[in-house]
Amino acid sequence: MLYNKYVDQYIRKWRNGELILNEKRILLLELIEKHILPFDDLYYFNEDQIDNYIEFSEAWYFELDEWEKFISAFIFLFYKEDDEVVFDEFVINMGRGGGKNGFISTLSNYFVSSLHGIDYYDVSIVANSEKQAKRSFQECYRVINKKGNETLKEEFEAYKSSLTGLETQSVFEYKTSNASSQDGGREGAVIYDEYHEMESTDIVDVFSGGLGKVDHGRQFFIGTKGFVREGYFDIKYRECEDILNGLAPFKGVFPYICEIDSIEEMDKPELWPKSNPALQPPLNKRGKRLLNEIMKKYIKLEREPSGRSAFVTKRMNFLEDNMENSVATTEEIMATNRPFFKLDTVPIGSLDFGSVRDFATCGLLFKNRKKIEFAFKTFTFAIKQFCDVHYGYSLKEQLVGSEKRAPIRHWEKMGLMKVIDEPSLNPKHIVDWFIEARDLYGVRVIVMDNYKADILGPLLEKEGFEVIRLKRPSSLHPLLAPRIEDGFANKRFIFGDNPLMRWFTNNIFVKETQNGKQFLKKEEVKRKTDGFQAFVHALYKATELEEQVDYDDAFDMLDDIDF
Repeated sequence: MLYNKYVDQYIRKWRNGELILNEKRILLLELIEKHILPFDDLYYFNEDQIDNYIEFSEAWYFELDEWEKFISAFIFLFYKEDDEVVFDEFVINMGRGGGKNGFISTLSNYFVSSLHGIDYYDVSIVANSEKQAKRSFQECYRVINKKGNETLKEEFEAYKSSLTGLETQSVFEYKTSNASSQDGGREGAVIYDEYHEMESTDIVDVFSGGLGKVDHGRQFFIGTKGFVREGYFDIKYRECEDILNGLAPFKGVFPYICEIDSIEEMDKPELWPKSNPALQPPLNKRGKRLLNEIMKKYIKLEREPSGRSAFVTKRMNFLEDNMENSVATTEEIMATNRPFFKLDTVPIGSLDFGSVRDFATCGLLFKNRKKIEFAFKTFTFAIKQFCDVHYGYSLKEQLVGSEKRAPIRHWEKMGLMKVIDEPSLNPKHIVDWFIEARDLYGVRVIVMDNYKADILGPLLEKEGFEVIRLKRPSSLHPLLAPRIEDGFANKRFIFGDNPLMRWFTNNIFVKETQNGKQFLKKEEVKRKTDGFQAFVHALYKATELEEQVDYDDAFDMLDDIDF
């Protein structure tokens, strides 16, 4: 039976209920007990390397956590037959703040040292950005050059772009993941930092091609779940799942994955060590700081729910089943059905339409003088043929089979929209509506998509309006997402009794992308979103509303001053 004190302690503490582990780590331990530990005739732990690494790390860097010591044993697990490594790939996936970068800093420095003892065992750390790639390298550079570390200065030559072990002539460098500008070298180890941001296998293909030229080649994939779907992360994650579920051999890849097992567990702080081993009791000083930081972000979600997705993904290392969520809950959308406050400020006008052959929505965004609250007043024009085809507008009853159609005629009777019997919408309808709105409310500025402004912009400007053209409205969505989601959650938006606007809003889903959140259609044709997109356009200029002076309050204040 194979034995290593760090492995034995880790498994024993789990058996005794002292470790809070998620299902994937439990599966990993069961695989180790079944496929590794019974076979002392096939494998051996290189205890000297394990102890040397741990002593080196704790002498010059920090005390290693249990999980780091546990993994280090398998980094130095070898076949008896040929002294080759049993695991040449390590996938380390956990919530942000767990200490992944510190772990790879110590490993990288050790690999190029005389204690490791392999000549020309070069180490490359690869990340999407130079800042991220430099993080662990910079930690090593600072430790070596720290005043008083004369022993390390004799062992290593550390420059700002490379670190060399003088005895082994092994070099540690950082690189960015631009596959086209990289060539595979003679790496002994390659570390892919934040590998969830990698969209393809290109960079792995480049660097893995250089492995095998020196002994004991290894690759490390470290990161937290991200928003790049069907990229390299998903490929690696599925491979790990297959191994843990017994669908692929437990050799070559060591999958150490920390995550909550269900979304309900995010509301149970005592289970957070499932996603982040640094939170495992008893907490050290760093663990206490991390717990306080995560707890503050968790509490903040109540008033800023737009941060939920990032919290679940980055802190809990969990992807909710449906990442394409509605922009607001049903309750939050219904809460917009409140009477307007006094509309006595100059509003921002906005406009959106997908095509002049279906819908176009005009809007006015008002700011409450008294508190942080916005009212959005809308009117929609729709083409009759489109409404007939998709909503049965001309039928006596807007019901076809079991599918209820959008009640266009009812919304028209409520004065929320007008169906126009024209082949395409005459721009004059929109221009006239804004002229009337200017007479009533003083609107001067109208925000719209630059593409739509080709026709309407000049017509509105001819009538004296200032037209703000948005070149790429979707690029604004990530910037506006917090304001929109928090506004719904805190009931800061008022649409009045406007079921049409509520319908537009309900037809939106929030899609997480690498560039941030996007507000998209749940369905391309029938579920229109023009009113909501017009609302987004107006919110882009909402700061101008907030800058308007409340003159009534100003004069009241002057009256109270004794001159």
